[in-house]
Amino acid sequence: MAGRPRSFDRDEALSRALSVFWSKGYADASMTDLTQAMGINSPSLYAAFGSKEDLFREAVRLYTETEGSVLWASMRDAATAREAIEGLLLATAEASGHCDRPRGCLLVLSGAHPDALPDGACGELSKIREDALAAMAARLRDGQTAGEIASDADPAAIAAFYTTVQQGMTFRAREGATTDELRGTARAAMLAWDGLAGLMPG
Repeated sequence: MAGRPRSFDRDEALSRALSVFWSKGYADASMTDLTQAMGINSPSLYAAFGSKEDLFREAVRLYTETEGSVLWASMRDAATAREAIEGLLLATAEASGHCDRPRGCLLVLSGAHPDALPDGACGELSKIREDALAAMAARLRDGQTAGEIASDADPAAIAAFYTTVQQGMTFRAREGATTDELRGTARAAMLAWDGLAGLMPG
């Protein structure tokens, strides 16, 4: 006998769960918060998603494929390494101005309290952040090969610097920094580019 069909839109429920985790974090997102936002009861949540941790990990993947993809688009599309970095920082600033979603980055904010996460979810978030840092360093190495960055510059160090700036912007966004303020941070950080890239006159 076939099981009863679900009476809710799974994708929509997942999107709503993402908003809860993004706003409250994993530990502070209660099952009541989640089920109320998703419009389902606890048995339906467990049947559709497995557990709170499974739901969180699926929400993280949705965030990476949607919000994260927009933020990191310049890493794929920008013509130069400098434009790729500047594009990421400006996209981070712009994201803070959307009133219809929580401020800041789910991945960075969730990683600020790793002890509040189950081991599996914590490891998955760490892997995503490590992959993002590696992707930035790879883009910078491409720029180095193209002559945009001096041969004796350190792409890994440049990537670490700008990742730190971008993550700091995320925390400032959560604390209420405006889009204009964060754009200012982005532009200030780009003033360091020539020195980091080894392009200052000797």
